[in-house]
Amino acid sequence: MTEATVERIRLFLIESPIKMARLQGVGNVKGTVKRVLLELTSNDGVIGWGEAAPWEVFTGTPEAAFSALDIYLRPVVLGKPVRRIRALMAELDRALVGHAEAKVAIEMALLDIVGKSSGLSVADLLGGRVRDTIPLSFSIADPDFAADLERMRKMVPDGNLIYKIKTGVKPHRDDLDHLAAIRKEFGDKVDLRVDYNQALAPFGAIKILRDVEQFAPTFIEQPVPRKYLDVMAQLTAALETPVLADESCFDRRDMMEVVRREAADAVSIKLMKAGGLFEAQAIMAIADIAGLPGYGGTLWEGGIGLAAGTQLIAATPGISLGCEFYMPHHVLTEDVLEERVANRGGHVVVPDGPGLGIRVSEASVRANARVLAEG
Repeated sequence: MTEATVERIRLFLIESPIKMARLQGVGNVKGTVKRVLLELTSNDGVIGWGEAAPWEVFTGTPEAAFSALDIYLRPVVLGKPVRRIRALMAELDRALVGHAEAKVAIEMALLDIVGKSSGLSVADLLGGRVRDTIPLSFSIADPDFAADLERMRKMVPDGNLIYKIKTGVKPHRDDLDHLAAIRKEFGDKVDLRVDYNQALAPFGAIKILRDVEQFAPTFIEQPVPRKYLDVMAQLTAALETPVLADESCFDRRDMMEVVRREAADAVSIKLMKAGGLFEAQAIMAIADIAGLPGYGGTLWEGGIGLAAGTQLIAATPGISLGCEFYMPHHVLTEDVLEERVANRGGHVVVPDGPGLGIRVSEASVRANARVLAEG
């Protein structure tokens, strides 16, 4: 039997309006977000979708991901067997250094094709489900805190109980006031997490974080810049609250260093950092050995990328701290899926169809596309 191969690649640079500004420790987002959508078609007519969602202050730019896919990776992918995913991912690494987001978009699309061809979900291809729903975490990051508090008043009664407060952007006193306001109104009913996105300087960080501990956060995420891994270890040892590594852990080598130095109690697993679903599972396997749970993080993905993220978490037991896959429902004014990945009772429902379990709207893709490349 002849193996199916990749016959066509289409790329779309998408720019989507968002409903609210976002203050994040290392950079802010306002107005629109950009990402790259990838459509692969096999020579037997099966279509797979992937998404690259870089952030310029975190991993790179969407324009760079588009060029990486169009100029450097396209010739490597065309004609390759769709089922030999690991072999192709290794070839992509030899062809181009970095550009994890571009590479994961290819892997997503290939898994989508293989899943559709076999009638299996991506979670099935990754080893089978251990969960069908994932607790959803919403990030409190609007410059207007009163607007976020009003959102919580509407979301909490619907079962949305996990909130990650973006801290370190406004004055420390403001952060404490916001945490106090949330605890006063919602008490212990809500699960609070705190994320500094590298915003704190090492000098004085421990005092600031001990102030925060009075509000009983579930974890404190990436308080200091990535390069200060020894400081992360000191904070992890000194604080009662678990410390979660995000920017400090992109790949397996990073994960090994975090474990070796005891620089965190938990880790954020992001597809755009890892560069692949298989790679994300490998990172989590190292964390599992050390007893570090995982959290499903994101950058600015839409429905395609987040569908892949749900499939990953569904098949990876250690990613047990929930996910922040709220962008399509709560921030984007329009997504590109015919039907958004379901949210129910404060949980993301993992799609159960073949492949990624989603249907992409060609009309929405074209309406939001700024650049299109075919071939």
